[in-house]
Amino acid sequence: MADRHVLGISGGKDSAALAVFVRQNHPELQVDYFFTDTGKELPEVYEFLGRLEGFLGKPIARLNPRRDFDFWLREYNHFLPSAQTRWCTRQLKLAPFEQWIKPMLAAGDKVTTYVAIRSDEEYREGYTSKHVNLKVKLPFRDAGIDKRAVLDILDSSGVGIPKYYDWRSRSGCTFCFFQQKIEWVRLKERHPEAFEEAKQYEKNALEHGSPFTWTQGEPLNELEKPARVIQIITDFERRKQRDLANRPVNPLRPLENLEDIDEIFGEDEGGGACVVCHK
Repeated sequence: MADRHVLGISGGKDSAALAVFVRQNHPELQVDYFFTDTGKELPEVYEFLGRLEGFLGKPIARLNPRRDFDFWLREYNHFLPSAQTRWCTRQLKLAPFEQWIKPMLAAGDKVTTYVAIRSDEEYREGYTSKHVNLKVKLPFRDAGIDKRAVLDILDSSGVGIPKYYDWRSRSGCTFCFFQQKIEWVRLKERHPEAFEEAKQYEKNALEHGSPFTWTQGEPLNELEKPARVIQIITDFERRKQRDLANRPVNPLRPLENLEDIDEIFGEDEGGGACVVCHK
């Protein structure tokens, strides 16, 4: 029996900052870092994982689901995942993690998993342990670390933030249904092949009677029409300027000026996205 420490990396800023924080403040811990790879991630995510591995000085284990998105899409009768039925998180994120730690728990090991929920996120809940030997810790909440402190950790360590934050406010799959419409427009601009794949998934799902589209109330073949794209961009820029007018800009702390798309739309950070994907 042994004490094991595991920390999941989503590809987002908070879990990366937590990995840095734990390494800097608890060097005595032998932490196993892991990333649950759905196979539908942005290339910027893999680049960032490599940068983080350089800082941590050890590899981040890639947990690949035994069955991919296409398999589970068929199992769910070609119905797309949605905020109401998050089978993607259940099957492609949580199940691989639980399979990974299962031998540890079976051997009698005590496993502590560290989750990157910040002190300014009282509304969020972490992973719920179903095993007596699996303990969940929230170091940021315990230490009073908020969003500003997370950005400071990443900046001072030299790790920085993933490049996709230039145009997107979340990690997770290319076709995450929590994306704002402006993020779909930008996905089409930057990764047109990923947009086309999402569009094909949606077309197939609708043909099989799925009640869901990726973005609520609007299929992607309508969203991508030039006039609609202009409308989405214009609306976003108007909201962004209004947000900037109400928020002081600090030139000495550039990461603080990071564009938070969900915040611009008046939603909680992540827009309700799953912690295991978004953080």
